[in-house]
Amino acid sequence: MQTAPPSTSVEGSPIGGGNPSGVLPPSLVVSIHDLSTVTRVTVERMLEDLERVGVPVTSLLVIPDHHHKGWIDADPRFVEMLGGAVARGHEAVLHGYYHLRPSKAGEGMATRLITRSYTAGEGEFYDLTREEAAGLLRKGKESLGNCGVPFTGFIAPAWLLGAEAEEAVRGEGFGYTTRIGEVIDCRGSRQYKARSMVYSVRSAWRRGVSLLWNEALFHALGKSPLLRIGLHPPDWEHEAIRRHAMNCIRKAATERQVTTYGEWVRGMRKDEG
Repeated sequence: MQTAPPSTSVEGSPIGGGNPSGVLPPSLVVSIHDLSTVTRVTVERMLEDLERVGVPVTSLLVIPDHHHKGWIDADPRFVEMLGGAVARGHEAVLHGYYHLRPSKAGEGMATRLITRSYTAGEGEFYDLTREEAAGLLRKGKESLGNCGVPFTGFIAPAWLLGAEAEEAVRGEGFGYTTRIGEVIDCRGSRQYKARSMVYSVRSAWRRGVSLLWNEALFHALGKSPLLRIGLHPPDWEHEAIRRHAMNCIRKAATERQVTTYGEWVRGMRKDEG
């Protein structure tokens, strides 16, 4: 999945990463993936729950036309909801365009495993050419811009960002992007190792394994300068998953500075000069 070319890596711990001078306090970023016209109501409930456990701001990963089911800038209720959230301190992040990757002829086993089994056909930016990626990014910037909110980041669906797509992200002027194991400052060569927690809920066995894995990961990341917890609307359909995520977030929020990706990256730039 880590398809980007190598760049300067700043490590803070064997698993976490990133602040050589130690000026920034230990931080927590909670990101809500897949905010769209399809998921708006569930995300509103997620935001209410998170605020109750000490998370007043999140990074909201917005899909402009989720599975071709509705443009965000054509839905007044969505525009109002997103604008209100950003006014309260949440961050809007462009998250693909359709959040879909059609199957292609001649795909190898590794590609099929990553794009079908791992992410159920949603790795939209996994193997796009630079031109293809740039075209979708421009459409996405226009759609999200029409909602009247500022944004500086792009995060690929399922964090699957190919090398040419990353070049397009930089070329289109985004300030940062992320993969599952790192945060990348697009205005330089810095990348910060920081593994994200994320749950898989598509089947009962995935949910069981996911709870065990994330419990272990939460403890392993205890000393990480940046703790990332990624949530998806379907997580809130499974009480065991929701409860585990909320417990981890509640504990982390008492020990860390709650922030957004954009604010954290800007803080790192100031810290490093």
